[in-house]
Amino acid sequence: MSLDLAHYPTLALANTPEELRTLPKDKLAQVATELRQYLLSSVSKSSGHFASGLGTVELTVALHYVYNTPFDQLIWDVGHQAYPHKILTGRRERMTTIRQQGGLHPFPWPPESQYDTFAVGHSSTSISAAVGMAIAADKEGQNRKTVAVIGDGALTAGLAFEALNHGGDIAKDMLVILNDNEMSISENVGALNSHLARLLTGSFFNTIRDGSKKVLSNVPPLKEFASKAEEHIKGMVVPGTIFEELGFNYIGPIDGHDVSGMVDTLKNMRNISGPQILHVVTKKGKGYDVAEKDPIKFHAVPQFNPEDERLPKSVPTSPTYSAIFGQWLCDMAAVDPKLMAVTPAMREGSGMVAFSK
Repeated sequence: MSLDLAHYPTLALANTPEELRTLPKDKLAQVATELRQYLLSSVSKSSGHFASGLGTVELTVALHYVYNTPFDQLIWDVGHQAYPHKILTGRRERMTTIRQQGGLHPFPWPPESQYDTFAVGHSSTSISAAVGMAIAADKEGQNRKTVAVIGDGALTAGLAFEALNHGGDIAKDMLVILNDNEMSISENVGALNSHLARLLTGSFFNTIRDGSKKVLSNVPPLKEFASKAEEHIKGMVVPGTIFEELGFNYIGPIDGHDVSGMVDTLKNMRNISGPQILHVVTKKGKGYDVAEKDPIKFHAVPQFNPEDERLPKSVPTSPTYSAIFGQWLCDMAAVDPKLMAVTPAMREGSGMVAFSK
């Protein structure tokens, strides 16, 4: 079941990025407004990931407006935020079929669209993929651009930092967009558990210094990076310093809901050579009040009535393996108070919410 495009007159003019790029820049804010409403209407009918996509509407419009996709390659980390991307890349008529037999894939999926450059679903893989694509683009010699979009939660993984270290070292043309919404699926954990503007804190660098002296002693490049990072412990307020030390040119933070401003910034950055970081600040659940207030609850939703602003109560089912494990963990902790558990950053999906409290 498709939605009535009469309610989305400007969005109707942009079924593909090629069509989007024919619109004047002053129409993009209206495209974003209608795209957000279309996303709300379609997901409420189909179920699926919701709050993340609401937060990346303007960013998605700006990226497809500035970059020549699919020639230029765009990679979405995890893929929870990619529904607006699907709507703008020729799949809007099928958005209500997500998670249905024969329907759209819930994540970016290359067999489904040439605009989906990399199959995702797991966190923190986008920068590694972008590094490989940037190397290939350099060999190809056709000025193809590579862009990866990664959230602040996904950036807490070591895999992402390994890719940043490699990408800065090889110095190929690539852009990493840091979508900073201070809210991954769960609250962020680890060294980046607060806003990235406070990334360069003493405790963060002391952790790097104290915990990695032995590990890095035989890896001179990484040891040198840790040494440089320590130099900036005191009095530092610029969030991009660690990225600069890794070899990336850092720009930001900028407003991730100002589509016109992002277009201007992206156009400028598109012409800068070498590895770039653009720090974009967004609001998860943007534009739908209850999702803004409770983005965890509205991260993934069943079918619901958007006017009611409440999700239907779930029907009791057999307990999941995660729930059973979580209860067992709490039972064991009651017996042994020294028990510790390591979360994979997403407490809800791993059944560890009760234990964490």
